[in-house]
Parts: sequence; structure tokens; C-alpha cells
Amino acid sequence: MDKIRIIIADDHQLFRNGLRILLEAFPEFEVIAEASNGEEFLKVLMNTGADVALMDINMPEMDGIEATRKGLRLCPQLDIIALSMYGEEEYYYKMVDAGVKGFLLKDSDINEVKEAILTVKKGGSYFSQELLYHVIQKIKHRESESKSANLSRREKEILLKICEGLSNQQIADSLFISKRTVDKHRANLLSKTNSKNTASLILYAIKNKLIEI
Repeated sequence: MDKIRIIIADDHQLFRNGLRILLEAFPEFEVIAEASNGEEFLKVLMNTGADVALMDINMPEMDGIEATRKGLRLCPQLDIIALSMYGEEEYYYKMVDAGVKGFLLKDSDINEVKEAILTVKKGGSYFSQELLYHVIQKIKHRESESKSANLSRREKEILLKICEGLSNQQIADSLFISKRTVDKHRANLLSKTNSKNTASLILYAIKNKLIEI
């Protein structure tokens, strides 16, 4: 099997060096480039055939939001996972809108980083469970009206399964319905919630208190 080619974009060299060493201990991964800011990331992206980018949100010269947006214009098939720290929740929606497929805390265990990379490469989205918990706790302290976008009981049920990280086939098996039916419900969920992708759906569910951890 071909190795998954990875770019690490972060403005701290020590962090990049450590992450590279940990990732390259896995035989399925190859770190092909590093970047210390968004502009460097775009330059190396044009000269590499990367599969996945691990993207810091806050970087000098060009932040991770703009780098993600421009990077996906250059390389639409690239899967980008945001590297986050506590207190950066205000950027999550912007990163999802830019096109990221998941979020990891910077202090995540390397096995969780591996799981996130493999998940997005299979077409899924990945959210650190610790990060999800932290975001939900933040939201619980805000006064906000829950809007369910007129979701049906079945749609809410499927949304919960999506938030648990299940694939359409796994959802179909667990609910004893066809995968085609789940595909249709997922499409309806994206439309009703004005979500661009699965990551956006998960944030919608958190914001509107449709899931709890």
C-alpha cells in the first residue's frame, strides 16, 4: 500500500520536529514537507503530492484558515486536519467553512493523530473527543436558542450516529435500514442545516445542543 504523504504546517519548529518523528514511526505515513506559516505551506503544496495536511490555526504571515482555503483551491483532493489549542473555539466554524475534515488538540496522543489521518483518508471526519467535550462545555455556558432546522426523529437519530463517527454503511447496519436510505438522510441533513460537509454537521449538532458528551 502506498504511504500517506503528510505536510505539517505549524510555526513552532520543535513541535513540527517531534510530530514528524512520531508520525514516521508508523510505516503507513511519510512526512514529505513542513511549513512554518501559510505562505510556506502553499509553496510546498504546489511542489508536492501531499495527501493530508496537519494545519495549525494561528500562524504568522498567513493563518491556517486562509492557508486551508487557498490550499484546497490548489489541491482539492487534499484532506486537512486542524491542529487546535484550548481557547480557539471561535475559529472552528471558519476552519470548517474553509474545508477542514477534522480537529485535533495539539497535545493529542499520537495514536489519536494516526486514527484521525486514517479516518479522513477513508472519507470521514474526525473530532478529538476531548475537544468535543470542551466545546460542548463552553456552549453550555452560553445563552443560545436551540434550532433543530425541523429535523425529523430519524434525521436526528442519524445525525447522532454521524457524530459518533459511524460511516453510512455502519449507520445502516445499526438501524436496520439500507445504505441508500442513510445516504438520502445525510443529504437532507446537509441541506436542512446548510452544512458543507460532515465536520460542519457535527459543529451544527454541538451548537444546537443535539448531542452531549
